Amino acid sequence: MKHTDIPAKQGLYDPAFEKDACGMGFVAHIKGRPSHDIVSQALTMLINMEHRGGQGSEPNSGDGAGMMIQLPHRFFSLEAEKLG
Repeated sequence: MKHTDIPAKQGLYDPAFEKDACGMGFVAHIKGRPSHDIVSQALTMLINMEHRGGQGSEPNSGDGAGMMIQLPHRFFSLEAEKLG
């Protein structure tokens, strides 16, 4: 589903600051709580981006599209220890 209208002012979003830009989005919980829903929303956003974020524009290189997520230190340490 593609949206062509600019949404109304809501929460932290203000259409007065809307500018035409190249492939970037941001999804987060305002209090920093991790959840599967946030990841799902970020993937939907990435898929819907037409320029750079949602498709490779060059046939011989990647476009760097992806997401950054938190990785709990305890989990990372345990996995790193398993790998030596």
